[in-house]
Amino acid sequence: MEQLESVVNNVSAFIWGGEWNGVQVLPVGPIAVLLLGTGLYFMIRLGGRPLLRFVPAVVEVWKGRKGNGDKATITPFQALSTALSGQVGTGNIVGVATAITVGGPGAIFWMWITAVFGMALAFAESSLAIKYREIDEYGRINGGPMYYITNGLGKSWKWLAILFCIGTLISATATGGMIQANGITQNVVSELAPYGLDVPTWLVGGILAVFVFIIIIGGIKSIGSVAEKLVPFMAAVYVIACMVVLVVDFREIPHAFGMIFSSAFGLESAVGGVTGYAIVAAMRFGVSRGLFSNEAGQGSAPIAHAASQMRNPATQGEIAMIGVFIDTLVLCTMTALVILTAEGSWPTIASAVEMVGDTTTHIWLAEGANSATLTNQAFTDALPGPVGGWMVTMCLALFAFTTIVGWSYYAEQALTYLVGEWATTPFRFIWVLVIFVGA
Repeated sequence: MEQLESVVNNVSAFIWGGEWNGVQVLPVGPIAVLLLGTGLYFMIRLGGRPLLRFVPAVVEVWKGRKGNGDKATITPFQALSTALSGQVGTGNIVGVATAITVGGPGAIFWMWITAVFGMALAFAESSLAIKYREIDEYGRINGGPMYYITNGLGKSWKWLAILFCIGTLISATATGGMIQANGITQNVVSELAPYGLDVPTWLVGGILAVFVFIIIIGGIKSIGSVAEKLVPFMAAVYVIACMVVLVVDFREIPHAFGMIFSSAFGLESAVGGVTGYAIVAAMRFGVSRGLFSNEAGQGSAPIAHAASQMRNPATQGEIAMIGVFIDTLVLCTMTALVILTAEGSWPTIASAVEMVGDTTTHIWLAEGANSATLTNQAFTDALPGPVGGWMVTMCLALFAFTTIVGWSYYAEQALTYLVGEWATTPFRFIWVLVIFVGA
């Protein structure tokens, strides 16, 4: 297992950071160049559509709350909510903290860049999902990259569609399912432990599996119906909680933005160490965490958008753009500002203080600060009593839960493409078992 982990970490370091066996062989990771380059290409070819059509796209999202009564599809707003259920997850909380602790505040700037170009990617992939989707013999709509690869590029490219489906199933089972379930379980158990409640993990896993089953057994109509209520609620709760913290630390907000831009462009002298505040590190972790969070170009969100009642590919593509904006430019930015403005009474890392010129006691500079606890500590420090800790726990649980539900549909569609419609119902029972085992 250690050897396998070493191989995975080595490959990950190369594709994201250009490192191989600890040696920098490329200035930046090839995946960052490919994804950002593709996003830039679409931004240019679309004539800056994500920027020029942003306000009309918001209007389309609002209008998309009303459907046309089609029983086989979901409303455009439900499609967006379902896509967001997969996009908004632990990456918006823990992922942002990871970007800051390892890549420095400048990583947030590169997350923003990723989001802007990611909006162009989201438009392209989701509009294609509408254009090339299929209706099966049961009247159900199937769509996503596997269908626009096959129907758009031709049957000779079916191997690529199959490869995408296999990758989707692996990613859904591990990242979208088991890891999310385990995260929810560990958070609940750890938060209840101080109150003398020794809750077994199998109990939490069982309850979680039941709730997931109730939602996914009804298919995309049930998932979309729940997503359109739960996703806006959890996003609003988190934004309000962040706003409360920022009101408490409002004097530090300009300084936080200053650190983001100065660190992103190397305006401060970088120093060595595990924190890695160099501009390349900021770019590497900002891009990787941003793409992990908003999934732009990954091909997952188009599967949800393909189920929309919208017949105009361009209109649904513009609605999909707003999902990337909400995920990264709103939720991730709120998390970053909370982390960068929160203060505490901890000793700071001398090298980090030298790098950013910060002599205060911001918690992200504290010795021993780590991504797993940084956001939680920021909220705990700003809000009275146990409110902050419970707020983060609740938001993490909601974010992870919706990710489980959203990715269940992605995996179901991938399996349907590979083996046929008959696998749909059995898969939903298998998915519940996966969640229980993961917990």
